[in-house]
Amino acid sequence: MLVKTDYKAAFKREGYVVVPDLFSKALMNEAKAEVRRVLDIVNKGKASTESRGGRENGVFVGLSIQSAWFKAFNARPETVEILKEIAGPNLEFWSDKVVYKSANVDFGSPWHQDWQYWKGANKYSIWIALDDATPENGCLRFIPGSHKTIFNHGGKDSEGIGFGNRLRQEDVDESKAVDCAAKAGTAVFFHDLTLHASYKNTSGRDRWALIPTYRDVSQDDLSYDFAKAAFLICGNRTGKVLEKSGR
Repeated sequence: MLVKTDYKAAFKREGYVVVPDLFSKALMNEAKAEVRRVLDIVNKGKASTESRGGRENGVFVGLSIQSAWFKAFNARPETVEILKEIAGPNLEFWSDKVVYKSANVDFGSPWHQDWQYWKGANKYSIWIALDDATPENGCLRFIPGSHKTIFNHGGKDSEGIGFGNRLRQEDVDESKAVDCAAKAGTAVFFHDLTLHASYKNTSGRDRWALIPTYRDVSQDDLSYDFAKAAFLICGNRTGKVLEKSGR
């Protein structure tokens, strides 16, 4: 694990920082159980639970809108201390999601920058492994240093997996990619301009991850209607709201 004084320099250089064992396996099991409870509630009455947007796989945004457990989890002191090192002292929890790939799902995520989905001031996300993540079950991949450039996202969602903003495969130099295999409880802090993707899940095993996102509230930013559970976790709000924005 990097010592605390290394986080800021590593994040500035690479655009991401991997922190193994930030959370215990027991806490990750508790988080996964709470995810299941939330998904059971929001998917109640839906006809199919095996589609890409269904109960067993896909993406669900807004855990903290539904769950006080996640709202508390997203302000844990070990998380806040690292965020303060890399993003500054004035921070807001902004929004969160779970990416839940079940054992029978094999699609991966294409190369993309998260900033393309929300624009505005830069945001800081944490990818938290609820299950062990390997290349076989769809672990993340990063292009170190890519957060220093805004890339043209000219790719198309030909598979129907919901990534409308993506790079064309020929525009990515995968020789620079770093695989991020991670044990449950590992946290990866990354900039919203850092290029990332994930492998297909061909393992027959679940690969679930939480992704809370934060912003520096001393920076001017857009207003986002979907961030209904946002709250200040440290410091003060001094940035201005520039305009309304959807997602």
